[in-house]
Amino acid sequence: MDKLIPDPPFNTTTPNAEASRTEELLKDREAIKRALDYYLDPPAQYTEKPRRPSTMFMVAPDAGTESLLAHACESLASASVLASDFANNLIGPQRHIALAIQQIIMVAELAVNRALDNVDPV
Repeated sequence: MDKLIPDPPFNTTTPNAEASRTEELLKDREAIKRALDYYLDPPAQYTEKPRRPSTMFMVAPDAGTESLLAHACESLASASVLASDFANNLIGPQRHIALAIQQIIMVAELAVNRALDNVDPV
């Protein structure tokens, strides 16, 4: 029985097409390497500068650890109340997210309270 559709030719590429394809692959590899080097190994101009924090809001350098922990504890307690009140006005997934944030704040508050207890045991 004769086939209506003939078999495709075995090798349709020419040597010039193969050479250009190889050249394209080499260019792609070079571009990929440059991109990876740029993002994963930044130039020295970006890594040599020391980090200088903003001085807009500063904590007094002579503030004691106990005082800092007490203020952090009060701030976290206030943030916990704010998040809880905010969650009460929400429904559904947004409420769950707000309550999760409130729980994270509470865990941080517990950690600060423990650190405060370690600084000044009663």
